[in-house]
Amino acid sequence: MTLSDADLPGLADDLGLPGLFDVHVHFMHPKVLAKVWAYFDAAGPLLGRAWPIAYRGSDEERVEQLRAMGVKHFSALSYAHRPGVATFMNEWTLGFADRVPEALRSATFYPEVEAASYVPGLVEGGVEVFKAHLQVGDFAADDPLLDPVWGTLAESGTPVVLHAGSGPAPGTHTGPDGLARVLDRFPGLRIIVAHLGMPEYAAFLDLADAHPDVRLDVTMALVDFWDGPPPVDVAPRLADLGDRILLGTDFPNIPYPYAHQVEVLQRLDLGEDWLRRVLWRNGAELFGYTS
Repeated sequence: MTLSDADLPGLADDLGLPGLFDVHVHFMHPKVLAKVWAYFDAAGPLLGRAWPIAYRGSDEERVEQLRAMGVKHFSALSYAHRPGVATFMNEWTLGFADRVPEALRSATFYPEVEAASYVPGLVEGGVEVFKAHLQVGDFAADDPLLDPVWGTLAESGTPVVLHAGSGPAPGTHTGPDGLARVLDRFPGLRIIVAHLGMPEYAAFLDLADAHPDVRLDVTMALVDFWDGPPPVDVAPRLADLGDRILLGTDFPNIPYPYAHQVEVLQRLDLGEDWLRRVLWRNGAELFGYTS
């Protein structure tokens, strides 16, 4: 049976959950989002395929769509792609969180001298989650300019959703090695590896095994949009790391219904308790929410 968006509130209720907790959702300044959508519409070189955006519309319409699907808390991720833009992006995103109570206070950074001062300021101002994208930003996780950033975030315990895997196409600095070096130097970092680190699933799961503060989100992993199954059987490892796997979707920039991401988690057949943890409890516990 195919799961529809309209089915999601009932599924959460059947599982005894207040709703869904999605750690990988994008809300961006309208000019930035328009450029992102234009890239997807053109099937940009990192994509290599048609990528129709399933959820277009205004911010208000997309917030209402999430509410209707029972998503009680969600990030509002933007990601700096060059020096000098993080502050502009963060001002908009934090204003969005002021208007939308379900939105986590989200921010981004870039390896630049200024990050050593603006990241601590954002943490002090209550930012709950950061996003960084090694592929789009074309920078290394262990860039020396990020040392003060990682130090601040390790000390504060503020989670970072990090796109470090080489999907959908490899970048100069993607892959697990740079992150592994960062974790060796800053072992307390709460990294959320985006997309289960695809396609380097095994290597990023190994990092999670070695570092108890590393988590992974399931964003776009295992969905039917990709050609064939992942190169390794990840289900047993996802079961073993059940308390550190988080729901993520990439809403609204996905080429299929939101519910499909939940459906593929059901297909893993790892049990209702595992599903409860991934859909709600792990995110709620990480960010300190009870309802």
